[in-house]
Amino acid sequence: MRSHREKIKEREELRHIAAGLVRAGKRIVFTNGCFDILHQGHVLYLEEARAKGDCLIVGVNTDASVRQIKGDKKPIVSQEGRMIVLAALEAVDYVVPFDEPDPLALIAYLRPHILVKGGDWDPRQVVGRDLVEETIIIPYVEGHSTTGIVETIRQRFSS
Repeated sequence: MRSHREKIKEREELRHIAAGLVRAGKRIVFTNGCFDILHQGHVLYLEEARAKGDCLIVGVNTDASVRQIKGDKKPIVSQEGRMIVLAALEAVDYVVPFDEPDPLALIAYLRPHILVKGGDWDPRQVVGRDLVEETIIIPYVEGHSTTGIVETIRQRFSS
């Protein structure tokens, strides 16, 4: 089993790795997100995304990017923590941070073959879809969300 340390890369190093994989005839799958509190829905989604190709790269919003998208109370888990947990998953081959609000620049830089997003996305709204060979929407797993987990904690532990 590969250590999580071997899977967390900066975009420059990952571009060289991706180019080598393409030369070897491998199909690269890319997905992205905040992955704030990793839960069952995330794991099932990432396993299904990995099954779509030979290598799964997960772009992770930096803390600053998450705050820009979701407000000052997020993320709950730090960028480093989120990346370590993702990298520890067998389905994930590489994890790379990105500081922009969306992954367009990262997708253009890495040039994956397949872009995967969750079922809460309209395929026509997926950023970077015009830069890849295929865009796949994986059905949303009802009842599993970071927002739901946070709300459960609030309800159970509020005074």
